[in-house]
Amino acid sequence: DSLPMRAAGGADMARPPQKEIVYNKLLPYGERLDAEAARFLAHIKGNLARAVQLQELWPGGLFWTRKLSTYIRLYGRKFSREDHVLFIKLLYELVTIPKLEISMMQGFARLLINLLKKKELLSRDDLELPWKPLYEMLERILYSKTEHLGLNWFPNSVESVLKTLVKSCRPYFPEDATAEMLDEWRPLMCPFDVTMQKAITYFELFLPTTLPPELHHKGFKLWFDEFIGLWVSVQNLPQWEGHLVNLFARLATDNIGYIDWDPYVPKIFTRILRSLNLPVGSNQVVVPRFLTNAYDVGHAVMWITAMMGGPSKLVQKHLSGLFNSIASFYHPSNNGRWLNKLMKLLQRLPSSVVRRLHRERYKKMTWLTPVPESHKLTDQDVTDFVECIIQPVLLAMFSKTGSLEAAQALQNLALMRPELVIPPVLEKTYPALETLTEPHQLTATLSCVIGVARSLVSGGKWFPEGPTHMLPLLMRALPGVDPNDFSKCMITFQFIATFSTLVPLVDCSSVLQERDDLSEVERELCSASAEFEDFVLQFMDRCFGLIESSTLEQTREETETEKMTHLESLVELGLSSTFSTILTQCSKDIFKVALEKVFNFAVSNIFETRVAGRMVADMCRAAVKVRENALNFIPSLHCLSLVPLDDDVLHDEELDKELLWNLQLLSEITRVDGKKLLLYREQFGKILQRTLHLTCKQGYILSCNLLHHLLRSATLIYPTEYCSVPGGFDKPLSEYFPIKDWGKPGDLWNLDIQWHVPSSEEINFAFYLLDTFLQPELTRLELYALGELEMSRDDVQQCLAIVHNCLIGSGNILPPLKGERVPHLVPSLVSLEETKLYTGVEYDNLFCKIITVVLFLFPQIISDVLQFQGSHKHEFDSRWKSFNLVKKSMENRLQGKKQHIRALLIDRVMLQHELRTLTMEGCEYKTSHQEMIRDLLCLSTSSYGQVRSKAQQAFFTALGTYNFCCRDIIPLVLEFLRPDRQDVTQKQFKGALYCLLGNHSGVCLANLHDWDCIAQTWPAIVSSGLSKAMSLEKPSIVRLFDDLAEKIHRQYETIGLDFAVPEKCMEVAVLLQKSGEPGSEFTGLSSEEIQLGIQRQKEKNAEALRNYENLVNMLLDCVEQRNLPWKFEHISIGFLSLLLRDDRTLPARAIKFFVQCLNHDAIVVRKVAISAVAGILKQLKRTHKKVPICPYEISGSPKPSSIQAGDRPDNQWLHYNSQSLPKTKEAWESCCFVEKTHWGYYTCWEGQQENPVLIFSFLFFLLQAEQIIYDHFSDPKFVEQLIKFLSLEDRKGKDKFNPRRFCLFKGLFRNFDDAFLPVLQPHLEQLVADSHESTQRCLAEIIAGLIRGSKHWTFEKVEKLWKLLCPLLRTALSNITVETYNDWGTCIATSCESRDPRKLHWLFELLLESPLSGEGGSFVDACRLYVLQGGLAQQEWRVPELLHRLLKYLEPKLTQVYKNVRERIGSVLTYIFMIDVSLPNTAATKSPRVHEFTTRILENLKPLMEADEEIQNHVMEENGVGEQDERTQGIKLLKTILKWLMASAGRSFSTAVTEQLQLLPLFFKIAPVENDNSYDELKRDAKMCLSLMSQGLLYPQQVPLVLQVLKQTARSNSWHARYTILTYLQTMVFYNLFIFLNNSEAVNDIRWLVIKLLEDEQLEVREMAATTLSGLLQCNFLTMDGPMQTHFEQLCKMRLPKKRKRDLASMGDTIPSGDLVKRHAGVLGLSACILSSPYDVPTWMPQLLMDLSAHLNDPQPIEMTVKKTLSNFRRTHHDNWQEHKQQFTDDQLLVLTDLLVSPCYYA
Repeated sequence: DSLPMRAAGGADMARPPQKEIVYNKLLPYGERLDAEAARFLAHIKGNLARAVQLQELWPGGLFWTRKLSTYIRLYGRKFSREDHVLFIKLLYELVTIPKLEISMMQGFARLLINLLKKKELLSRDDLELPWKPLYEMLERILYSKTEHLGLNWFPNSVESVLKTLVKSCRPYFPEDATAEMLDEWRPLMCPFDVTMQKAITYFELFLPTTLPPELHHKGFKLWFDEFIGLWVSVQNLPQWEGHLVNLFARLATDNIGYIDWDPYVPKIFTRILRSLNLPVGSNQVVVPRFLTNAYDVGHAVMWITAMMGGPSKLVQKHLSGLFNSIASFYHPSNNGRWLNKLMKLLQRLPSSVVRRLHRERYKKMTWLTPVPESHKLTDQDVTDFVECIIQPVLLAMFSKTGSLEAAQALQNLALMRPELVIPPVLEKTYPALETLTEPHQLTATLSCVIGVARSLVSGGKWFPEGPTHMLPLLMRALPGVDPNDFSKCMITFQFIATFSTLVPLVDCSSVLQERDDLSEVERELCSASAEFEDFVLQFMDRCFGLIESSTLEQTREETETEKMTHLESLVELGLSSTFSTILTQCSKDIFKVALEKVFNFAVSNIFETRVAGRMVADMCRAAVKVRENALNFIPSLHCLSLVPLDDDVLHDEELDKELLWNLQLLSEITRVDGKKLLLYREQFGKILQRTLHLTCKQGYILSCNLLHHLLRSATLIYPTEYCSVPGGFDKPLSEYFPIKDWGKPGDLWNLDIQWHVPSSEEINFAFYLLDTFLQPELTRLELYALGELEMSRDDVQQCLAIVHNCLIGSGNILPPLKGERVPHLVPSLVSLEETKLYTGVEYDNLFCKIITVVLFLFPQIISDVLQFQGSHKHEFDSRWKSFNLVKKSMENRLQGKKQHIRALLIDRVMLQHELRTLTMEGCEYKTSHQEMIRDLLCLSTSSYGQVRSKAQQAFFTALGTYNFCCRDIIPLVLEFLRPDRQDVTQKQFKGALYCLLGNHSGVCLANLHDWDCIAQTWPAIVSSGLSKAMSLEKPSIVRLFDDLAEKIHRQYETIGLDFAVPEKCMEVAVLLQKSGEPGSEFTGLSSEEIQLGIQRQKEKNAEALRNYENLVNMLLDCVEQRNLPWKFEHISIGFLSLLLRDDRTLPARAIKFFVQCLNHDAIVVRKVAISAVAGILKQLKRTHKKVPICPYEISGSPKPSSIQAGDRPDNQWLHYNSQSLPKTKEAWESCCFVEKTHWGYYTCWEGQQENPVLIFSFLFFLLQAEQIIYDHFSDPKFVEQLIKFLSLEDRKGKDKFNPRRFCLFKGLFRNFDDAFLPVLQPHLEQLVADSHESTQRCLAEIIAGLIRGSKHWTFEKVEKLWKLLCPLLRTALSNITVETYNDWGTCIATSCESRDPRKLHWLFELLLESPLSGEGGSFVDACRLYVLQGGLAQQEWRVPELLHRLLKYLEPKLTQVYKNVRERIGSVLTYIFMIDVSLPNTAATKSPRVHEFTTRILENLKPLMEADEEIQNHVMEENGVGEQDERTQGIKLLKTILKWLMASAGRSFSTAVTEQLQLLPLFFKIAPVENDNSYDELKRDAKMCLSLMSQGLLYPQQVPLVLQVLKQTARSNSWHARYTILTYLQTMVFYNLFIFLNNSEAVNDIRWLVIKLLEDEQLEVREMAATTLSGLLQCNFLTMDGPMQTHFEQLCKMRLPKKRKRDLASMGDTIPSGDLVKRHAGVLGLSACILSSPYDVPTWMPQLLMDLSAHLNDPQPIEMTVKKTLSNFRRTHHDNWQEHKQQFTDDQLLVLTDLLVSPCYYA
């Protein structure tokens, strides 16, 4: 949206700035800002460059980067292109410093993102950034190897910051980056491994898609075919598919017109439709992974939008198809968890299309690739789009989730085609305004009309009659101002305010006589505009009614509060803003009438001051603010009320209502332009003198408000008018024709804002007020503080109220506090001084003396003195938010270029001014501030709860404002916690704890990211446990300590120890310092300074290290204190566990402490210790040398030329091969092990092998740390105790295999070889004999640790280990129980994870011995299979031989009787065949293949296929003696096969459709028809299986095969099968909608099939066919065309046999005659057509209803069908019957009414 830059004059900005904030030019002091910005920027450049060269990242570097982001907030990117590039390069170097502390990294990253945000400002020629450093950083942080062990603590936000950073840098990656990335990540693409997810995530994040067309061969062309092939061939929605879609969506958006998407369009739309997860049919089984891995709607929308347009209109055709098929889901009567996605789709699509149109038609050309002419959206494209989406949007207006999404969609659609969008919305709105019974209709339609308001009012060439609707709408909306319905009232206010902002309310009817050159519409508008006055007056009457009904007397009982409720304050806000908008937009004449009306109302009544009074006063204020001449009524008010005050009135406790009301009115109407108040200064002086000291609290508070408002009006800078046209509407109609300005945007360059800038007179008036009223109060307070003056508490309060109001009224003319900077808080070699901003006020020095007066009485005042500069931060934030909301609801995204309404633009300029006044933040910390913050600390620990909490809030705000003041204040807070102080009360103790805790957004003193601070606070918190004031009896104190500990744990981030700055950064810094305009006043640094910097930096590192070790030692000292309560011991151990790091081992003393804690009595402590010791072992791990290996040498086969995945000759040697297992020492040592599973699956790979470091040679020189661990674990007593603790249960039934304990053991055996085996061996044997779950779990954890820890042991040791383990595992697996089988499964899976299968051959041979031995019953068999499956699944594609052996072993056993074994076998089969995938470029697998297996199975199922009778599950659940017949065997086999198909539905990548199809006919036969849970397992499973298969995604080439099977089954003699086909068909078609639609033959086949089954002899099948037909019609798969209609009408005319014949027939034969069936088929066909459009009446429907009604008296089942159809029709069309009636002729309506009214009982 960059504006054409005005050439900035003057030499100081010689080169044009990149892009500045235009609103700065419009400020009243705008001309000063260029120089100010140049000065500020020079400062930043000089200091930042200096800080980096001096290696001072903190505080210097961080301080000045923060200043740079402030600069961007204030002036935009107001620096030259060279500077821009240098800033980016410097920050990029800083962010990617490898050892950088995380919090600093995030700070730099956020600024860098901000600098890169507007990518059109810098082209690829200006800037190139490398991608490798970013990738290394992501790998280090997001995939950290040490974080899970607690060696690194990262904040939660780090992931999104890093990802955004990569996104911002992406456009600038070098052109060869794509190829490098593919080489880097392709080897990870093994689809069975978690690394696949990682690879695709990286590709999605990093791959650049914005390369110019001439570089496409170096960009997406390298990977597009490969990835799209992968995407097309994956069927079961794995986790990474969504990421691929995001990548394609981005690619499409960045390269519109350069990629031909047409071949993929049906597939894309089918998958998008599937991922909406809409329900189909009645009993659908939902696959959970379809919900969790569904596509992100936002990206799907991006993709669709980018593919639209272009020569072939394919995408639009599919989009219309998509909305046709899902339109009925939008109807308000439907609801489900899928609704949110549908609404999001509606809201995002139009806005995305608008964004694309803006890019193609209005946006300035930049370096980014433009859309080629051939693919731009044409007007026809836009119209088609709007037409296809408008129906669902209109339905969604009344949705259950609210109308917000619909309103946003309509706003964007109306920008494109108002003539298509607005009329139907209005059609819904007019009736909604009339209705009284359905208020939700009103709120929904009004919010939608507000969305389209701007398009409606401006009319334009497409929709000129738009504006004529405005007045009728406004008049009809008035009844909405209704005191009884809050939401209606608010939306009406918003509605009226929106329209009146857009339109000048001027009566132009007189123009009709004067001019004759007006268009038809303009004439109509002129005559209508005469109603404006009427409208304003009626609106005011409504408001008065509202006010009268909300007075206190009416709405409250006596006892309730007198404050306004939340709702009332909202109504007040709505009322006053709407009223002031209306008055702003009025012409003079209307304004006069309105003004009189308001003041008559105000003066003739007396209101209570709490609710109604506030509303009336607001209305008066609005009136006064708009036109100055309204002030004339002030004097009359004075005379009325305020002068004749007797002295005794002054002391009354309660004043009369009239006086209070007059005061309130006066205090509100003084909020106007200051110049107008000067005329009345004497009166104001008098009034204030009389009223400021009233005894009545309400009275003096109102009077203080008056003072406050007077001061503010006189001293602030603010715009004085917000009219929608500059200069207002008061010109005569002959020169100025207001109708032309309806809905006109403001012009940024001629805004012509009228500012109020305080004149010297007004400033003097303000000073006069302050001298008169503030000075005496301050004197009194001073004397009172010294004890020389007695004052009652009420007097003091009154005094303070006056002081407070004076301060906040005149805040912006008071100078900042004087005082010295507090020195020595942080050492720095760079200046850290503040920059001064000019905000339009010159300060006087009068006041310095006033303010330093004693102010310690009242936290509110202190916080205002510290921070108040004329506006408050939180008010500013909420104003900024609401500005953005209004902007969104009214903006024009299509044209862009800041086409906002003038009032909005003025608001934005005002916000810019406030931003400047607030940017005093980061203020220097001066001595006066120091005193005040100390006073606040006093108050924060006072004995009154409320004072404490108020003061604490002010205290936290102050801490966040001043640089480095925390360091000054921490010792003072910790004073209260010292255990040796006797004088601290419990209240003070609590207050101090709260001060440490901080509020949720601000600073947390207990956890600053700085060694100095933590080294003070943490030990203090722990040792405060010994303080006198601490008592664990008080729940509030206990909770505080819990919160503190929890907050520190949550917020702690690892603090850096190494602050070195690499050479690269220095070089960029030097360039930055030398760069030209604005030049910095710094010269280069001398070599001494640079040396000093290096020296300082070394000292700093050493000091950090010292601090770190001190902190650890102090915490250990604290824990060892006698009688420290247990809670504090736990807190302290928690703190210690946070101090583990990956770059520094813990001091030996701490290691010893943690190892001893393993046997601590408290389980909490033991848990922390287990994690900690596992982490310590990781720290002590010896590094292994990595040796590169060349796979092609080992395998002796050449490198493949093209991409090929799967089993190839060059990765053959990785497979498990029982002939060549390393069973001897030589074989073991010569064998090349590759541990990670994904290496070698996907194309070119160079692996690495780790070489073991011999460990045992080092037992002579163990490090001290290792010695501690070695001593403890070699001690049998220690180990015995440890095992005892580990085999206790923690929470019964909830415990699982614990990865932390596993890590502990793995670390022990990895670091110390088998040193501890002798001590452990007896324990292992003991544990295995005990079958309790907790002991078994403990054993499983140790064994997994042993197997994984033995990775680098020598062959002898490994062999010895397995000799020990094999018998243990055999025993364990034979004793396996329900409770423990999960743990053993996890144990074996964990042992096999990332290990070469050839290393573990002992384990696999053991597991494959004979899983189904039958010993120990069916359960043990199932468990053994489970454990085996865990091990093999981890090995994925590398064990084809084992999989073959297992399959061979299982096949004869598939006829198992026991259900649990069958389920397990099913799941194991899934894993066996998982490797057989049909992905592109994948070689045929060596593992078992589904195809061969199914062929063998079908052979065995033949007897079932051929039999005709119903298949019953009559297999006895015991294996009888002797062989049973083939059928029974077949049924048993079938049960297992069903389990397998069900298990693989959610797991495998591609469904083996062709093979499964041959089983379909069998399933159709078995599946039950009714919903009944009493069925046996076989039927239930068959049904479930069909449901899952019908949802599967089909490849286009599979469609004919499926239809083939369905047609064949339709001829079957079992009606169950014929019935089930139909249910299958419904789901299958909907879930593959566009793939079927793309194949016209398939559509005809399905149509033929359904119509054929309509004539089935079985009634149930006929009815189901009718349901299916109506479903297919409803989702527009089939259309209701002529031939179909005639076909049904023909069938209906079938003659029925005579009645007598029928009676005879019915006695003899129950099957109905063929003619009756055909006639019924015809009726069913008609009924299906009628039911297929439940929410509207198409043109053909009336005739069909007539045809149908003719059959009402036919014999059953026809009569039944007709009745059902009619009652359904009545139910669905009842809501909008008024509209639907229009479609019928009168005769038809008569017939219908007869039919639909229930028949009379007496007939």
